[in-house]
Amino acid sequence: MTAQVMDAGMRTAVPPAGEARRVFVIDDDDIMLVSCRRILEKAGYEVETFSHGAEGIRRIPEAPPQLLLVDLKMPELDGLQVIERVREIDEDVVIAVITGYATISTAVDAMKAGAYDFLPKPFTPDELRLIVNRGCERWRLAMESKRLRREKEEAERRFVTFVSHQLKSPLVAAKQYLDVLLYTHKGELSPRTSEWLVRAQVRLGEMLNLIQDWLALARIERGTVCDRTATTDLPGIVRQAVDAVAPQAEAAGVTVEVEIAPSLPLLGGDEASLATIVTNLVSNAVKYNRVGGRVTIRAAAEGTMALLEVVDTGIGIPDQAIPHLFEEFYRVRTDQTRHIAGTGLGLAICKRIAHDLGGSIEVASRVGEGTRFAVRIPLAATAAGGGVRA
Repeated sequence: MTAQVMDAGMRTAVPPAGEARRVFVIDDDDIMLVSCRRILEKAGYEVETFSHGAEGIRRIPEAPPQLLLVDLKMPELDGLQVIERVREIDEDVVIAVITGYATISTAVDAMKAGAYDFLPKPFTPDELRLIVNRGCERWRLAMESKRLRREKEEAERRFVTFVSHQLKSPLVAAKQYLDVLLYTHKGELSPRTSEWLVRAQVRLGEMLNLIQDWLALARIERGTVCDRTATTDLPGIVRQAVDAVAPQAEAAGVTVEVEIAPSLPLLGGDEASLATIVTNLVSNAVKYNRVGGRVTIRAAAEGTMALLEVVDTGIGIPDQAIPHLFEEFYRVRTDQTRHIAGTGLGLAICKRIAHDLGGSIEVASRVGEGTRFAVRIPLAATAAGGGVRA
């Protein structure tokens, strides 16, 4: 192509603040490369030029630029192909397209491919400097945003660690003191004193559960809990959950039934995350049931997903409460549920985990008849999961 840089006075512009001032220019026109280098170096930038897209692409991992200027029409690799490959290598570099074939269509195509700006030929040195300065400022702001996000995540991690130790430790100690007091002085305490001590224990237990759920939610939000690459045996998790709620179910006269399809494939997800979902749903199904009620746990493959259903014959959920059921700290308040302890975080955690694992969770309920939760989690690939378990 013929160079089309119109020199309208070589006024030097100062590049944006920041350590890196590197700009790459990829164009098959040597005169264009020389002109861009001369203009940008006078403006204080470090400039590298390439007449072939492949050359510039190979250089990017070695010395990543702030900004890449690339011509759309080039032999071998055109500008759109260069943009696509650069994006695979470095998602942070700002890309501006220069072309003598400027149309709305080409501009749209360039933006869709990942370009930030569009500079039609012919352009003046001031126009070139403006595009480069603006692009480098965008890069600087993006890096600053990344740094602030990292600092925020680190602050959150430290805060969660602080809360975990500073709040849980004294509560656990206080609960243990009450345990010892009730055990060693059982015969010396009046019924009224024993009642208040037991109530204090219950409240401390509720507070510990709240902190535990809050910490779990904080870890999920930071993306430090769920592992999609792991594989898990769902029947084993269901058995553990049923065993855990067995005393509670027996005390309430609730029957728990399990119906799992034979040869159910492994699920994609770590055991701890999936156990959290199953345990929460099964425990709720027992807690919010009626005396003599029933909980049915079903699991089967459904296409590429595993469908887990937890169905109870309990008190049900009012229609107006269902849209809010997965909100943090939301609890259904009725005469039948006021006495049931809970943090209001269990279902919110279940939804976050299901979503992070690539699945979903739904609920259907009728007051006085019962509730059905349906969780869908992707099945693990046979190669990754090591086959199928019964």
